[in-house]
Amino acid sequence: MESTLVQMTLLMALGVGWGLLKPGGLDPAQTRLALTSVVYYLLLPALVLNVLWRADIGVKSLQYTIIGIGSIAFCLFCMWAVGTVCRFQRPRLGAMLLAIFPNVTYLGLPVLEQTFGEWARSVAIQMDLFAASPFLYTIGLMLVRRYGDAEDAPHLPLLTYLNAPPFWAAAVAVVLNLNGLQPADWLGDLLQKLSAAVVPLMVFSLGLALNWRAVRWRNMPYVVPVILIKMLLMPLVAFALTTGLSLDNHHKAAAIVNLAMPSMIMGVVFCDRYRLDSGLYAMTVTVTTVLSLVTLPFWYGLAGDWLGL
Repeated sequence: MESTLVQMTLLMALGVGWGLLKPGGLDPAQTRLALTSVVYYLLLPALVLNVLWRADIGVKSLQYTIIGIGSIAFCLFCMWAVGTVCRFQRPRLGAMLLAIFPNVTYLGLPVLEQTFGEWARSVAIQMDLFAASPFLYTIGLMLVRRYGDAEDAPHLPLLTYLNAPPFWAAAVAVVLNLNGLQPADWLGDLLQKLSAAVVPLMVFSLGLALNWRAVRWRNMPYVVPVILIKMLLMPLVAFALTTGLSLDNHHKAAAIVNLAMPSMIMGVVFCDRYRLDSGLYAMTVTVTTVLSLVTLPFWYGLAGDWLGL
C-alpha cells in the first residue's frame, strides 16, 4: 500500500505542479476538462467493458451494492443528525452531506488495482456503477435540491446516471458476460491498451482538481465532522456489513478500502448548480484527499488484520 500511495502522490503532485506552472499557457481547469472528458467518454467505458465482460457478475455484485449503499446511507444519516443538532446552515449542511459520497472510481480504482491486483478493478467499478452512482443520482440529488437554494437550477431526472458512457459500457458488458460471449483477441488487446491509460490520467487530473485556495480555517468546524464520519466511521460500517456476506476475505478487504476513499471530486458540480457551499466542499475534497494518504494504509492494514490476510 505504501508503494502504491507514493506513486499516487507523485502523480497528484505532478497535476498540482502542472496547475501552478501552466506549461504552454494552458489553464489548469481547461487541461483537467480535456483530460477528464477523454477518460469519461472513451477510456473509462473501455475499462468498464474490459473488466465487466470478464468479471464474476451475480451474487457478488448484489453484495457490493449492499455494502456500498448501506455504508453511504448510514453515514448520510449520521451527517444529517450532526448538522441538524448543530443547526448548520442549509447550504453548508448540503455540501457536507454530498461530501459523504466516496471517490470510489477516480481514486479508488487506481489504489485498489495497484494494491490488490487487476482483479480489484472489478470491485471498484461494480461498487461505483451498482451502488455509489445510483445512490448519488437518486437520494443524493434529492438532498442537494432540498438543501440548495437555486430555484432556477435544472431538475435533472433521478436516473441521469443511466445516460452516461460508463453505464452504457456496463450494460453492454453485463449482457455479453451473462451470455457467455468472449471478446476477439484483437478487441481484448485494444480494450486493454485503452484501459491502461485510465489510472495515470485519473490521478493526474485529481491533482489538477485539488483547490488549495479553498482551504480556510473558518471552515474547519464543518470539515471535521465530515472527516470523522467519512474517513473513520464509513470503513467501520463497511466492515460490519461484510461480516454476514459470502465474499471471500480479499474481496471484503477491497470493498472496505474502497469505501475509505476521500470525498468525490464531482460533487463540486452539484454544489455550483444548486448553490450549496462550494468553497466548503472544495476544501473538504482537498483535506480528505491529503488525509487519505495516511488513513488508507491504516485501513488496509486493519482490514488485513480483521480478515486474517
